[in-house]
Amino acid sequence: MAAEKLRDLSQPIDVSLLDATVSAFYGTGSKEERAAADHILRDLQNNPDMWLQVVHILSSTQSLNTKFFALQVLEGVIKYRWNALPVEQRDGMKNYISEVIVKLSSDEASLRRERLYISKLNIILVQILKHEWPARWRSFIPDLVAAAKTSETICENCMAILKLLSEEVFDFSRGEMTQQKIKELKQSLNSEFQLIHELCMYVLSVSQRTELIRATLATLHAFLSWIPLGYIFESTLLETLLKFFPVPAYRNLTLQCLTEVAALTFGDFYNDQYVKMYTIFMVQLQNVLPPNTSIPEAYANGSNEEQAFIQNLALFFTSFFKSHIRVLESSQESINALLLGLEYLINISYVDDTEVFKVCLDYWNSLVLELFEQTHHNLDNPAMTANMMGLQQMPLLSGMADGLGAQLVQRRQLYSGPMSKLRLLMISRMAKPEEVLIVEDENGNIVRETMKDNDVLVQYKIMRETLIYLSHLDHDDTEKQMLKKLSKQLNGEDWSWNNLNTLCWAIGSISGSMVEEQENRFLVMVIRDLLNLCEITKGKDNKAVIASNIMYVVGQYPRFLRAHWKFLKTVVNKLFEFMHETHPGVQDMACDTFLKIVQKCKRKFVVVQVGENEPFVSELLTTLPTTIADLEPHQIHTFYESVAQMIQAEPDPQKRDEYVQRLMELPNQRWTEIIGQARQSVDYLKDPDVIRGVLNILQTNTSAASSLGTYFLPQISRIFLDMLNVYRMYSELISTSIAQGGPFASRTSIVKLLRSVKRETLKLIETFLDKAEDQPHIGKQFVPPMMDPVLGDYARNVPDARESEVLSLFATIINKYKGAMIEDVPRIFEAVFSCTLEQLKLVMDSIIWAFRHTERNIAETGLNLLLEMLKNFQVSEFANQFYRTYYLTIEQEIFAVLTDTFHKPGFKLHVLVLQHLFCLVESGLMTEPLWDASTVPYPYPNNAAFVREYTIKLLSTSFPNMTSAEVTQFVSGLFESTNDLPTFKNHMRDFLVQSKEFSAQDNKDLYAEEAAAQREREQQRMRSIPGLIAPNEIQDEMVDS
Repeated sequence: MAAEKLRDLSQPIDVSLLDATVSAFYGTGSKEERAAADHILRDLQNNPDMWLQVVHILSSTQSLNTKFFALQVLEGVIKYRWNALPVEQRDGMKNYISEVIVKLSSDEASLRRERLYISKLNIILVQILKHEWPARWRSFIPDLVAAAKTSETICENCMAILKLLSEEVFDFSRGEMTQQKIKELKQSLNSEFQLIHELCMYVLSVSQRTELIRATLATLHAFLSWIPLGYIFESTLLETLLKFFPVPAYRNLTLQCLTEVAALTFGDFYNDQYVKMYTIFMVQLQNVLPPNTSIPEAYANGSNEEQAFIQNLALFFTSFFKSHIRVLESSQESINALLLGLEYLINISYVDDTEVFKVCLDYWNSLVLELFEQTHHNLDNPAMTANMMGLQQMPLLSGMADGLGAQLVQRRQLYSGPMSKLRLLMISRMAKPEEVLIVEDENGNIVRETMKDNDVLVQYKIMRETLIYLSHLDHDDTEKQMLKKLSKQLNGEDWSWNNLNTLCWAIGSISGSMVEEQENRFLVMVIRDLLNLCEITKGKDNKAVIASNIMYVVGQYPRFLRAHWKFLKTVVNKLFEFMHETHPGVQDMACDTFLKIVQKCKRKFVVVQVGENEPFVSELLTTLPTTIADLEPHQIHTFYESVAQMIQAEPDPQKRDEYVQRLMELPNQRWTEIIGQARQSVDYLKDPDVIRGVLNILQTNTSAASSLGTYFLPQISRIFLDMLNVYRMYSELISTSIAQGGPFASRTSIVKLLRSVKRETLKLIETFLDKAEDQPHIGKQFVPPMMDPVLGDYARNVPDARESEVLSLFATIINKYKGAMIEDVPRIFEAVFSCTLEQLKLVMDSIIWAFRHTERNIAETGLNLLLEMLKNFQVSEFANQFYRTYYLTIEQEIFAVLTDTFHKPGFKLHVLVLQHLFCLVESGLMTEPLWDASTVPYPYPNNAAFVREYTIKLLSTSFPNMTSAEVTQFVSGLFESTNDLPTFKNHMRDFLVQSKEFSAQDNKDLYAEEAAAQREREQQRMRSIPGLIAPNEIQDEMVDS
């Protein structure tokens, strides 16, 4: 193939041939042609001399794709090899790129024609700058500003370069450059900003070219977040921006700049300028977008530019209010402008666009939290409480509270209007909670939800929190708005699926935030109205929506149900009714809600309530067969789990055993029937339908056992031995099938079914033993009979037929019955484990395999096991042998994953392992040398010196692009900071940037640990506010006593 000639780089490359190869790669030719072209281009890209041909290629080709290919080669060199090139080559390339950029951007036609090419050249220039500037190219900013003044088109491109530079240094530098380099570049940009500022202001005051003004505004936008404040507030910049705001061509860019200014926070020094800026802006905004405009409608029908304007407006208001809302509360004039701004923001919040809504919601959440916390924290002071409630009579208290209290009351009154509108917004747009399984599909049909939408769940969480704060700020207004919307559902004025859903989700979400008396009064009305609505509404879909909402609301208010037996009984009977409703999702939700209610109210069902002849549980057991007649197996299992929860609350042992027997009557009848048939002919158990029957009975038992714990003893005793016989028989069937049919036999449907029965048997025994209270006689009764059928079977089986659940079951048994099991431990180990040095090697290989895995949870398990093992060996008599065999291997493997971008999430654990290894050699705990005396010519003074040299060699050979001085400095830094984890970690982060293994990717995983501590603080805050943690999420054992 002619293109092979391209590989010879000893003479100038044949550009026309390169053009043909590149167009073959992008072209529509055959697959083989594309593959051959790809192969040659890759080889050229990897050739270290290829970059020397870049200038020749760029000056000779007309093909944009070939130019991009050449620039890609150059970018690789700049990123990874720039500092190693001779000075004249670096200067030559720097000057060439600058000249091409100036030439192409010197006139309008070529600037527009070559826009893509120029953009790529700009990126290359900024990549060079990151190495050269400021130290080796001091005149860069003055040169650039001087060039910009020579022509408007060059000026426009200079703006693009400055914007890129700012983004590279301030926005994308974390994880890209070392902390020292970032600091240096930031200082240079700050110190030279005077020239850039003058250039921007000159352009904005003099130029008439729309494109240039737009480019300048875009550049300013990139700079505003970091420039010295005097350039913003002590120059004419803000006036200039506000002058451009009404002009449609500049409106969005100007608004983005104003948003950057609005987001700045630094003391009170420029408060007056902020008030002035906001007031002028609001006057102009009313001309651009009159206050009576329906913003959601305007957004739905607007152009892209107009939609972007609404989005930018939301960002402006939220940024300004987050940082400076207090400044606007100072005078009546600014208060009016503030209230108008909040009105605009509420209207924008109704826009049907998720991203716009997220921006608004985020701010509303922070505003109501601030208003709530002010009130909430000051309520600890009795004087404040009295004042907030208007009970101010005691003269002594009034003096204390007047100042602060009056301010707080005033502030709440100031915001009461917007907050009331905000409650309506939250109720109207409430997101769907996780428990709701019934949704409207894109064709308008009501269906069962098939997949959880995580975005919606996150949104629900924030909206729920916001609504709870709003409820605390004014319970009466919250109740009034909800009941008003509900009455509109009943009289049909506002009836729609969506309106009813959002309303009920909102009602359910504020559970626990009202005082009990108010909550009871409110809920009596809500549940009564919803039950009425269910009676009067016709149509299957409508009924399914109302049913789903009734179930959601009642599931959220366990406190109310515990206090009102009549309502509780009505609700549970309504759920039983829904269990016969075959509409998709209704039965699932009915079973889930039943379980949720029973968990929180179980004691109410086992006592005889006023006006009843027997406990509800007894009545339920009598009608059980009819109640579950229409349910699927998995729903029946949930139902059994729920009823078993009730029985578990019965204090009288005799009654309890009778209830268990009545509950298990149906599965037991079927079990007796199957076992009876099997005694006459074992083949009966091989029928797939019978196997499914056995599986279903075992699953029902497991569900009941998970709720009953110890009280399940009579039931499991009844089926236990027969169950083990079935287990043994099925196990033999599986082994025979696999022995005869080879490995494929394990994938046949019959073998899968038989294995399901084995697993379920093990799961049932494990569930019972795990949940049963710690009674040694239970262990003694159940473990010996299992030894042969379960353990013996595990040992005898071919590896393909073994069940991992056996290991899990025996782990549970040993954890539970510890001392009582001592004599059985050797037998258990004998069956599952052979302990030899070979086995230890296998364990170490498995751990290394695990932490090399790209699946995050597997890698984390491997790293945690490794840490555990290292700590255990540290105090073991075999420590020296272990470290001699594995120390260097572990260090090498951990460095391999640490510098591999696929393993970034494991950073925290990688650092802990390395810190542990280095501490070990520093501490002198290892008494024998780690090096092999026969291969190392001279002895090292100690292990620390050996490991230091080994690490330097390892990293130098792995990263030839780093100088030996850099590597030595890094390793010394690690040894110096072994006892200071944060410094050790920062060293690692800088090394990962220098080694160029982590580049241009998301580096947040390197900072994951800091984020976890923040989450823990947030949890503690939530526990202190009523309603923030939903009542049915609180782990309370005694709530329904």
